[in-house]
Amino acid sequence: MDLIPAPSSIDGPSRCGFLPDRGTTLYAGPGTETTERWLRSTLGAALGLPLAPGEERAQNSVTLVVDDSLEPEAYRLDVVQSWGVEIRGGSGAGVFWGAQTLRQLLGPAAFRSAPVAPETAYGIAHQTIEDSPRFAWRGLMLDVSRHFMPKDDVLRYLDLLAAHKLNVFHVHLTDDQGWRIEIKRHPKLTEVGAWRARTKYGHRASELWDERPHGGYYTQDDIREIVAYAAERHITVVPEIDIPGHSQAAIAAYPELGNTDVIDTTSLSVWDTWGVNPNVLAPTDNTLRFYEGVFEELLGLFPSAFVHIGGDECPKDQWKASPAAQARIKELGLKDEDELQSWFIRHFDTWLAERGRRLIGWDEILEGGLAPGAAVSSWRGYAGGIAAAEAGHDVVMCPEQQVYLDHRQHGGPDEPMPIGYVRTLEDVYRFEPVPPVLSPEAAAHILGTQANVWTEVMQDRSRVDYQVFPRLAAFAEVAWSTLPAPAERDFADFERRMTAHYKRLDALGVDYRPPGGPLPWQKRPAPKGMKGSIGRPIEGAPPNV
Repeated sequence: MDLIPAPSSIDGPSRCGFLPDRGTTLYAGPGTETTERWLRSTLGAALGLPLAPGEERAQNSVTLVVDDSLEPEAYRLDVVQSWGVEIRGGSGAGVFWGAQTLRQLLGPAAFRSAPVAPETAYGIAHQTIEDSPRFAWRGLMLDVSRHFMPKDDVLRYLDLLAAHKLNVFHVHLTDDQGWRIEIKRHPKLTEVGAWRARTKYGHRASELWDERPHGGYYTQDDIREIVAYAAERHITVVPEIDIPGHSQAAIAAYPELGNTDVIDTTSLSVWDTWGVNPNVLAPTDNTLRFYEGVFEELLGLFPSAFVHIGGDECPKDQWKASPAAQARIKELGLKDEDELQSWFIRHFDTWLAERGRRLIGWDEILEGGLAPGAAVSSWRGYAGGIAAAEAGHDVVMCPEQQVYLDHRQHGGPDEPMPIGYVRTLEDVYRFEPVPPVLSPEAAAHILGTQANVWTEVMQDRSRVDYQVFPRLAAFAEVAWSTLPAPAERDFADFERRMTAHYKRLDALGVDYRPPGGPLPWQKRPAPKGMKGSIGRPIEGAPPNV
C-alpha cells in the first residue's frame, strides 16, 4: 500500500474489489455532512462521478456513518466487493479523514480538479483499514506577515493540510514587516501597517534589496471565509498577534504604542529587513486597551479555543532605558524586565480566560514566570517544552532544529536562498515530538506537534511549496501515525510510498523539491539583479537542545 500517512492497520487488500462509476450513490448519515459535501465537490469533480444520494449500504454505494464507539478522529474504512465502500468515524472529523484515505486509494487522478479520462475505471481492492491519529494537534504554522499570501493561496494550503490529515493551521498575522488582518476600530493597522516600501533580499546581512513595495491584508470577510473553509475540512485556524515584540508595523501605524520616551516612534515605518527588532510595545495602560480591542475583534472571527500571542524575541533594551517602563516595574513590584514581559503576557492570559479562550505563546513566555493557564509552542528546541510540560502546562512541539521548513533541504549550491540547517526528508521523518526524558505525566501534556514556515526568503506560493514539500508529507506521518523510535523507522518504505505520493502532489500542482534536486527554474540565482546573497546557511548537524 502507498498510503501517507501510514494507517494503523490494513486487513487485505485482495485482488477483488469495488469499481465506482457514474451510478455509484452516496449515503451520508447524521454528522457526516462536511464529508458528503467534500466528496461531491472534490472527489466527484475529479473523477466525473455525480454520487447521487442513496441508501445506506446499497449496492454500488459509498456509505458514511458516525460511530461513537470509535475515538473522535478514528475511522474504519471497509471496501466490500459485493456492494461498495463504508467509512465509519468516531465523529464527523473521523469520517472526513477516512475520506482522505479513500481519495488516495483511488489513485492520482482523484487529486485533479476535473476528470482527465472520464471513462477510466478507478478500482479499489477489497480491504479494511482501521486508523486513528497519535496526536490531537497536527499543525502547520504559516507566516503571512513577512511575505503576504493571498487568500486563494491560503485556501489552497488548507486543502493541502486536509489531504495530509493535518488539523491545525496556525497563521502568523502580524510582525515588524506587516500587519495582515483588518481591525475595524484601528484602521491604520492595515492602511499603514500592511505595506512596506521595499524588502531586504536574503539574509539581513545581504546588500541586496527588492525595491518593489510589498503588502496586503485579509479583510474580516476574508478571515470568515478562511475559517469557514477550514472548518469544512475539520481544521482549526489558530490566529497569532505578536506581542510585545515583533510589533514595529503596529507602532508605525500608531506611534503611541511604542516607547516614546526612548525614541521618536513617529519616525518608524514598517520594517523592510529581517532579524530581531528593538522597537517593542510600551507597557502602558493605553497599549493594553489597544490590544484588548484587537483581540476583541479577533475573538469574533476565530472560534479557536487557543489564541497565539507570540511573546518571542522581545529585546528589553528600550524598557531598560524607559523611565515609564521602569516606573511600571516599580509600581507592580516586579524584579526586572523579564517579569515585566511576564506581567504583559499574564494580563492577556487572564483577559482571554475570562472570555473562554486559552493563551498559547512561543517558549519565551516562560521567562519571568509562565501564566498559569498558558500553553507553550516550544520552538527554540525541546528544552522549553520539557520545562513547561513538567510544570503542568500543555505544549506543542515545534523545535527550530527539527521542523522549521524554511531551513534548507540540501547543502548543494543550487538550492534557492539557503537558510538554517540542512533538514532532509529523512531528517523530518525521524523527528520525535515527545522527548524520552519526560515523565508519563508530563508527556500527557504534549498536545501534539507543528511544522513552522517563516517566509523571509519566500516571495510567492511556488517558493513556499518548494520549502514545505515533500517534507510536510513526512511530518504528517510523524504527527498522525504511531511510529517506532526514530532510528528504527522504515524510511526506505516511506520513500517507496512517496513515489506514489509525488504523483498526487503533481496532480495538485504542488511545486515540491524533486528527490533529485531543484528543477532549473527552482535553482539559484533567483530573480534578475538579485544574484549574490549568501543567505544564512548553518553548517553541521543541529544541536538537540
